[in-house]
Amino acid sequence: MHQHSALKTKPDLQQEKILTGDRATGQLHLGHFIGSLQQRVALQHQHRQTILVADLQGLTDNGHQPHKVSSNILNVVADYLAVGIDPSKTTICLQSAIPALAELTMYYANLVSVSRLERNPTVKNEILSKSFGRAIPAGFLTYPISQAADITAFRATLIPVGDDQLPMIEQTNEIVRKVNTIAQDEILLECKPLLSKTPRLPSTDGKGKMSKSMGNCILLSSSEKEISRAVKSMFTDPHHLRVEDPGRVEGNVVFTYLDAFHPDVGHVRELKQQYQEGGLADGTTKKILEECLQEILKPVRERRERFISDKSQLIEILKNGSDKSRQEANQVLDRVKQAFGLDLFQPA
Repeated sequence: MHQHSALKTKPDLQQEKILTGDRATGQLHLGHFIGSLQQRVALQHQHRQTILVADLQGLTDNGHQPHKVSSNILNVVADYLAVGIDPSKTTICLQSAIPALAELTMYYANLVSVSRLERNPTVKNEILSKSFGRAIPAGFLTYPISQAADITAFRATLIPVGDDQLPMIEQTNEIVRKVNTIAQDEILLECKPLLSKTPRLPSTDGKGKMSKSMGNCILLSSSEKEISRAVKSMFTDPHHLRVEDPGRVEGNVVFTYLDAFHPDVGHVRELKQQYQEGGLADGTTKKILEECLQEILKPVRERRERFISDKSQLIEILKNGSDKSRQEANQVLDRVKQAFGLDLFQPA
């Protein structure tokens, strides 16, 4: 078997390789901004980072409406640039432009049982939330395998995730160990999670996750009027009927957003105390939140408008990142094919 010592070298802590990504099924919103985008901007100065626009994974539950994915690829790239992700520091690439990812998925799929996929809590929860029943698309059921292909192809060792994604990391490492056992060599690297300290941002109506289709999120591209309308409609304490009534802060979306976005922690603490004691109107807290969000999103929106107006630049950034990533992924694919004994045409 060929030896590629460069592939076996483990990165030192400072040079840990980071992989993150987003399904290209819609524009990015405030939940993405606070949950991952700000972290990625910081990480690009400390680590080697690749961001994958996951269009193939977007198709796993949108195969019947592929336009929803294809029309959002450049939107997502514009969102990245608008928040400060720098393509000279972070490689931005397109999943479908790197055939090795699909090929690795196929090899790994032979090492994972259907029952193991169905036991994955993340997959199980998403199947329930999407009400697939037994009509689950095969691509959706196997997307943990696709994620393992992404992570291993880029030799990523640090994966920023929320708690709900930990089963994905576990499943990736199971696949890594199986492939390494077949190869009798450490050709793939295990990865570890970088847990987000930011709690998941609720939708503006307080009913779970943000969703553009449900109209309960604030997009990075939202106009001043849209931000204002969204804040005014936010869920508060339904029992806080008069200003002088004591109000509940827990489950009150306005205070959750103030905690996440307002720069003055002490001021938010005072507002909470006043609200709980009675004497603070919902309209006042919403006005404070709106001013805060308008200030944060105005420069992001303006930068985004500039980027989205130059689609050729976005395509060039994505193409350059994909070309670089294709070379990386092909090296890993070659080693996996060797492990399976399917390297007949590769030079000795």
